[in-house]
Amino acid sequence: MGLVIGMDEAGYGPRFGPLVVTATVWEVPDEPRDVDFWKTMDTAITPSPDRGDRRLHLADSKQVYSAGKGLAALERTVLAALQMAGARPGSFRQLCTSLAPDAVHELNDEPWFDCADLPLPHAPGEDSLDEASDNWSQCCLRGGIRLRAIRSDVVLTERFNQLTRAFGTKGAALSTISLRLLRSVWNPDDPQPTLVLADKHGGRNRYDELLDDVLDGQMIFRRQEGTPLSVYQVKSTELRFQAKGEAHLPVALASMTCKYVRELAMTLFNQFWNNHVPELKPTAGYPTDAVRFRSDIAEAQATLGISNDQLWRER
Repeated sequence: MGLVIGMDEAGYGPRFGPLVVTATVWEVPDEPRDVDFWKTMDTAITPSPDRGDRRLHLADSKQVYSAGKGLAALERTVLAALQMAGARPGSFRQLCTSLAPDAVHELNDEPWFDCADLPLPHAPGEDSLDEASDNWSQCCLRGGIRLRAIRSDVVLTERFNQLTRAFGTKGAALSTISLRLLRSVWNPDDPQPTLVLADKHGGRNRYDELLDDVLDGQMIFRRQEGTPLSVYQVKSTELRFQAKGEAHLPVALASMTCKYVRELAMTLFNQFWNNHVPELKPTAGYPTDAVRFRSDIAEAQATLGISNDQLWRER
C-alpha cells in the first residue's frame, strides 16, 4: 500500500481573484511509481475525448476549459471526483468549505463574496453526474485505488499581498503556500511509500530549503535538480517537482479543481462589479485586461470604499 499526492495551482498570473492551490491524495495498492492511473481508469476518464465520448475529460485544466468551451466538462469531472471523495457540494460556498475549511471564513472579507453564492452544478448539462462518478469509482475499486481526499487553499487578494511582502517575491509565496498545503495532507514520518508529484513553481529549480521550512528536522536528500525535474527524498517519500506535471493524473485533477474554484470565484467577482458598473465587460484578471478593468471600476471602487489591498495584487 502506498500514497500518491498530486499538486497544482491556478491563478498565479492574474491581478484579480484568488490563487487556488490543490492537492489530491490517492491510496494505491503497489509501489506508487509503478501505478498507471490512466490505464486503470481508461473506461471512465480520458485526457482526449472523441465526439460523443461519455467518459469524463481529465487533463491539464487549460485543455479542458476555455471561455469558448465553457465550464461544463471541467465541472463534471471535478464534481464527480468530489463525490468519490465523499463530498457533494450544492453551492460555491459548500465547495470551498469541503476543499478549504481553514480558508473559507476569508470569503466574507471580500465584498464580492460576502453573502454571495452560486448553485452547483453551475453549467447546464444533461449527463448523469452520479453515473459518471460511480463508473469512475468502479474503475478505482477494480484497481485497488482510492481517492482519499481533495484539499485546497483559496488565497484571497489581501492574504496573497501579505505573503508576497513577507517572502519577498510572489514565486516564494506560491511555493510556501503549496508546501504548507502539502504538509497538511502528508505525514513525512508515515512509513508507507509515498510519491508527491507537483507542477514546478515559477521556474524554481531548488526546493530543499523550502521543504526544510515545513518539516520538523527530517533529513532531505537532494537526488536531482534541473529545469525539467527536481527530485528529493524524505524518509519513505519521494517528491518530484516537474515541468508539465499535469501529465500525471493526480496533478491533472488538482489543476482542474483549482481552475474550477477560480472560475466560479471570478463569476461572483464580475457579477458584483457589473451590479455597480452597468455594461461592464467582465475580466479574467490577467495583467493587460486587469488594467482596463481597474480603470473602468475606479469610480465605483472609491464610492464603495474598497481598498486596493482587497482588490488588486501588488505583484
